[in-house]
Amino acid sequence: MKKYLIILLGCIILLPSLGSVFVYASFKLEQQEIVKTICVQRKMVFNTCNGRCELQKSLKKYDDNEKKMQDSLKGKTELVCILHISDNTFGLTAPIAVKADFPDRFNNKPVSVSAENLRPPTVFI
Repeated sequence: MKKYLIILLGCIILLPSLGSVFVYASFKLEQQEIVKTICVQRKMVFNTCNGRCELQKSLKKYDDNEKKMQDSLKGKTELVCILHISDNTFGLTAPIAVKADFPDRFNNKPVSVSAENLRPPTVFI
């Protein structure tokens, strides 16, 4: 299930960059109809355009729309960054009082010493 979700999210991320591919694919699917009806050179005997003029118009329109969307998103991100200013006020707090009623366990003398902790480290060669 995770594999399919990853593939789906990857396709969604790549979809905007493949927009011109979709424009070209739709042109290729309907190229004969475009040559017969829309093409500027459709009445010429030796038509060398084959509808490429319409393809160029469609790609230019797609690029213009893409640039408009990027400009609008750029303005929105700048607006979000400007509005994200926080006003923090820091003040001093009173120190925590230390209780003086500790038991006398730190005043007693040690009973014994452990010799295991005082051994130097061994070196293996």
